Amino acid sequence: MKKLRYFLSVMILFFAISPSASAKNPTKEKQELTDAEQNRLDEIEKRVEEIKALDFSDLNKEEKRDVKMELKEMKKEARALGGGVYISVGAIIIILLLLILLT
Repeated sequence: MKKLRYFLSVMILFFAISPSASAKNPTKEKQELTDAEQNRLDEIEKRVEEIKALDFSDLNKEEKRDVKMELKEMKKEARALGGGVYISVGAIIIILLLLILLT
């Protein structure tokens, strides 16, 4: 029981300090995409739809590998252009622990 109390008190302190530290940092404004960036994102989406429509059973091993590499490159480029919000694995674990402990 003492360990549980200690763990909960540390977690409460951790979450009490964390928001005050992040409040000092200004929030990022959502940046608008230029026309060229928006056109590139549209091209990437169209190409991905074309790849989804492909019949992979007709392709040989090298062609499949090339398509896979192309998709990876487009994914990196789309992430760089589009931004987004990502949750780390540590944050997910903490959220799950809190849900388990609070229920």
